[in-house]
Amino acid sequence: MRHLLIAAGSVLLAFAPFAAPARPAAGGDRTERLLRQLADAPGPSGFEEPVRAIMVREMKPFADRISYDGMGSVIAQQGSSGPRIMLDAHMDELGGMVRRVTSGGFLSMQMLGGWLDQALPDQRWVILGSKGPVKAVTGIRDVHVTPPAERATVFPRDSLFLDIGAHNAAEVKAMGVEPGDPVVPDAPFEVLNGTGRYLGKAWDDRVGCAVVVEALRRLAKAGHPNQLFVAATTQEEIGLRGAHTAAEVIKPDIGIAIEGGITGDSPGRNPEETQAVLGGGPGIFLYDTSALPNRRMVALTEQVAADLHIPLQRDLVQGYGDDSAEIQKSNGGVPTVNLVVPVRYTHAHNGVMDRADFDRMVDLVVAMIQRIDARTAAHLRDFTPGPAQP
Repeated sequence: MRHLLIAAGSVLLAFAPFAAPARPAAGGDRTERLLRQLADAPGPSGFEEPVRAIMVREMKPFADRISYDGMGSVIAQQGSSGPRIMLDAHMDELGGMVRRVTSGGFLSMQMLGGWLDQALPDQRWVILGSKGPVKAVTGIRDVHVTPPAERATVFPRDSLFLDIGAHNAAEVKAMGVEPGDPVVPDAPFEVLNGTGRYLGKAWDDRVGCAVVVEALRRLAKAGHPNQLFVAATTQEEIGLRGAHTAAEVIKPDIGIAIEGGITGDSPGRNPEETQAVLGGGPGIFLYDTSALPNRRMVALTEQVAADLHIPLQRDLVQGYGDDSAEIQKSNGGVPTVNLVVPVRYTHAHNGVMDRADFDRMVDLVVAMIQRIDARTAAHLRDFTPGPAQP
């Protein structure tokens, strides 16, 4: 075919409009660039270093102090008096680790976090090896040789192997790959067809990371009556571990966790799974499997949202856990709430978020922290029986 195209320039020109468009250069405003950097950064549970570097770089100019817990969570403090507010987002994403190298040069993988088996086959991945990134793909059985009875079967994760193009184990080693190396999805950030919706990996919880950075930036200028501790935590996806240790260090009076939420607006969904929709505004979890929010924190969130005319989506989700559960159990018990930026297709290679939901979430968080003062914090923590109790 190639020689025909060279010989016939008109044919070549006829096909030119159908060529794949060039990938656009990184652009957008400051927030879009931050979201792109955070989404594209590799950082599965226990390997959050690239994300941590971004968070430190972005928060340091607006913090009075940067510190770390023993699990690698970053804690940015702003303010030295007033209630201790812990504003939390986790840095880690779903991923995996190289488990075993076969003699033929294939790699088995230990998954990190709550993956569905059906999300794993025929996907591109990046292994963070000692000599730099190594591209990989999880294979899939050819349809031509798959018996009809098995064509609708989900491939169990232990049957999948990473293919990096190696012929044998020696070539794997030469590429700088060995057991224990982290693996992340290969799914670059994109503005979805010129819309205000962003496609990318790891919105759970890089969208939260970007929210807390922007909130810290704005509060540095606007001010607030609190000691604010912005915690970018580690290892949430494998047990809320960083939130536990960060809360031990911070000893918060009040907790606000920011997460990537779950939408129910795509076709074929059971309406009982979730009621949130993309573009419908930030959300508040009234229930999840790990935590029940403080009722007065819920009321405060609702009041602030109403005052700012921010649409607030209320949701109850089963099979979901988040850092607010560990914050809530710290320091003798902490009034806590989990707020979410809705995301389609979480815990997979490609998720979709809406920029308007993000911007409204930042507005809400900033206003809540400005609204909380010593008197409000004392009210949120008061469980004395009486007519004032909700």
